[in-house]
Amino acid sequence: MGTTAGKTEAEADTRTGLGQGPGRLLVLLYGVFTVAAASRSIYQLIAQYQEAPLAYILSAVSAVVYAFITVSLVRGGEGARRAAMVCCAAELVGVLTVGTWTLADPSAFPDQTVWSDYGMGYLFIPIFLPVTGLLWLSKARRG
Repeated sequence: MGTTAGKTEAEADTRTGLGQGPGRLLVLLYGVFTVAAASRSIYQLIAQYQEAPLAYILSAVSAVVYAFITVSLVRGGEGARRAAMVCCAAELVGVLTVGTWTLADPSAFPDQTVWSDYGMGYLFIPIFLPVTGLLWLSKARRG
């Protein structure tokens, strides 16, 4: 077996495996959500902070989580897979918490976050994305 920068071909294949096949769709979706959440939250934090600071900060946090997952999927490898699993689990907890909070106490969120109403403003993709990510990352470990 040949080596690539000190790694065997099998290690190199494993390293890129997370963003391959169905993982490519996850990379694309997380990348799009990173840009969408980041650009929206940056604008809102600068121009409208006083209107709904909690909502805008939570949107910025979601952008950071999305970016980290995107980078982990692209980077590949077992360490990145584990880190992405933790982030997907945290994302799911965030979506469930914020989604429930926005329904239980709408006055706490005068403006929407990415995770409001379980991601209803984003076609519920924010609730399905971490579940799909966790399933893919679990399968990638076995594969």
